[in-house]
Amino acid sequence: MATLVALPPLPPQFKSIQHHLRTAQEHDKRDPVVAYYCRLYAVQTGMKIDSKTPECRTFLSKLMDQLEALKKYLGDNEAITQDIVGSAHLENYALKMFLYADNEDRAGRFHKNMIKSFYTASLLIDVITVFGELTEENMKHRKYARWKATYIHNCLKNGETPQAGPVGMDEEDGVTGSTLQPSPQPLPAIDPALFTTVSQGELCFAVREQLEVQIFPTPRSLVPATRLERQEQRHSHAPSDDFRKPSFGS
Repeated sequence: MATLVALPPLPPQFKSIQHHLRTAQEHDKRDPVVAYYCRLYAVQTGMKIDSKTPECRTFLSKLMDQLEALKKYLGDNEAITQDIVGSAHLENYALKMFLYADNEDRAGRFHKNMIKSFYTASLLIDVITVFGELTEENMKHRKYARWKATYIHNCLKNGETPQAGPVGMDEEDGVTGSTLQPSPQPLPAIDPALFTTVSQGELCFAVREQLEVQIFPTPRSLVPATRLERQEQRHSHAPSDDFRKPSFGS
């Protein structure tokens, strides 16, 4: 396992990413690839929330130090060096957790582990957005998993017996039992054309640049391009794996 620097207290502004960071910590030993992308998602999201106040800049800098350590530890792991492999890894992992929780739910076995699996699956689907926009199916699974986790948790807390399956879910968005039950089969092949050729090393480098004092009139956006935009991108130089420690000058 990689040796990671300790993070300072989480700034209140970053409350929305606290569970993604907790998921990262839980997977440091279990699945370092998942842990890496959870932190990358947290950095990207944190940058959009607040990258100017001192406490937020310090927190993001330390989080980037953890990303660097994980990347070095993982070395040439294709799930880190190739976006296609990384995206498939996350999608399969999230679907595995979703299916476990969904099967437990439909069998009427309600417990804390299945609640956590539902919720963690929804968090990991959030993380998939580092590669671009979510598919409609993933958005439905995220919505359902988050709703189920909350619903079952509240039922058990109040001493009530939850109803198994997608009973009670709003159907106005087409989110019904038939649309939410995923197939237990492997994920379909991913079209390489849907993903950018930029490595995660270059993406982290771009994040580092934004953490520094704003030197560009229009800073590079950390929001990943849409899939259509990714198809149109052409890069004139090879991705850089150079990581630089942010310099917070005056």
